[in-house]
Amino acid sequence: MSSSKDHSITWQKKDQQLIWHPFTQMREWEQTAPTIIVSGDGVWLTDIEGNRFLDGTSSLWVNIHGHRHPKIDQALKDQIDQISHSTLLGLANLPSIALAEKLIQIAPSSNETPHKLSKVFYSDNGSTAVEIALKIAFGYWQHRGKPYTTKQKFVSFSNAYHGDTIGSVSLGGIDLFHRAYQPLLFETIQVPAPTCYRCPISLEHPSCEMACVDEVEKIIQKNETEIAGLIIEPLIQAAAGMLTAPAGYLNKIRTLCTRYDILMIADEVATGFGRTGKMFACEHEAVVPDLMAISKGITGGYLPLAATLTTQTIYDAFLGEYAEFKTFFHGHSYTGNPLGCAAAIANLDIFESEDTLTQLQHKIQFVKDTIKTWKDWPYVGEIRQAGFMIAIELVADKKNKTPFALEKRIGGRVCEAAKSRGLILRPLGNVVVLMPPLSIEMTDLEQMLLILGNAIQEGMMNIQEPAL
Repeated sequence: MSSSKDHSITWQKKDQQLIWHPFTQMREWEQTAPTIIVSGDGVWLTDIEGNRFLDGTSSLWVNIHGHRHPKIDQALKDQIDQISHSTLLGLANLPSIALAEKLIQIAPSSNETPHKLSKVFYSDNGSTAVEIALKIAFGYWQHRGKPYTTKQKFVSFSNAYHGDTIGSVSLGGIDLFHRAYQPLLFETIQVPAPTCYRCPISLEHPSCEMACVDEVEKIIQKNETEIAGLIIEPLIQAAAGMLTAPAGYLNKIRTLCTRYDILMIADEVATGFGRTGKMFACEHEAVVPDLMAISKGITGGYLPLAATLTTQTIYDAFLGEYAEFKTFFHGHSYTGNPLGCAAAIANLDIFESEDTLTQLQHKIQFVKDTIKTWKDWPYVGEIRQAGFMIAIELVADKKNKTPFALEKRIGGRVCEAAKSRGLILRPLGNVVVLMPPLSIEMTDLEQMLLILGNAIQEGMMNIQEPAL
């Protein structure tokens, strides 16, 4: 056995002995040698044994312009030469100010909407960005006083995922993830998400009447004096399996929030920074939320950073004399971290200098054209796509859309077949997700799709046999 192989095995054993991995059944993890990534270049990852893989998940939906982009690398080096961290509690720093200005400039806006997103509160990840939005929305109504103090509950959607902290889990609707923590959670008002795959009217049909919105309105009407805010994943529920909403749905939800005096919170953690083909998913329907949570792609996949954007009106409700204690009592040690903000500024500069969103459009269309024929394959159910967020649903019975039992690990089987061919993917149950970095070259994108197609066909062979 070579010394390099011994080196690899040593680190693999240390990982298995020391680290508890997220969303991972560790008993299974301990039985298989883990893949340890040591370097990246563009859309490629290299493991400790020298094997190269295409990054088909954008390193869990965060990488935008590829690994080791020279402009972001240089921005971090330059910032390190200045200062790596300084608190925002009682102080300010230049990168956080410059980034806030850029975020406000690119935030969703509309000439038809009088309010705009104009304030930025920083944190560390998507869950915290959502928690902050919840606390701001709750505090806003409390500071306005009677009769608004009864507005203390939140509307969330079935199948929703907003993160893993207790507040964000309370808003979640994925039973597999959240049921174990039910005793810890606060009560929310859950409304049904659109289930277009069950709707008799096709999602593409121009006369879709959106009875799903009517059901949401009925529930809101019944509880309107209690509702502080409504939170929604614009256009697509990502962690639920990339479940898409019909065109116009988001706009109708915005209308309901305005009509019933409810703060609309857009969770753009997964959909932000170009993933749907526009900078933010809300832009597809000219929707301006009252609060917007962003993270993941904000630094281009380099450092943890998040932000919650809100309006001047909401911000003003927290202004007062010191003794009134209207202060927003929330903060993190690394709030507005200069290194993270420097990476985020470089990330946004690259969007502009490389015309990322324009260059992305033909890639989105290429994916759509390539995978549309896969619908005819055995065991392939729905194919869902919102920009560069792609999901292939695998079903046991196409006619009745009967899902595979989760314990069969069908999605995992396909992802293992893809990995053996040089493509890293991560399934959502029976749904195989492809989310490449936006910067991917066409040759690499073609290779990703070829590998994924072959992996699906291989993974579905001898389907009645137990999954490995």
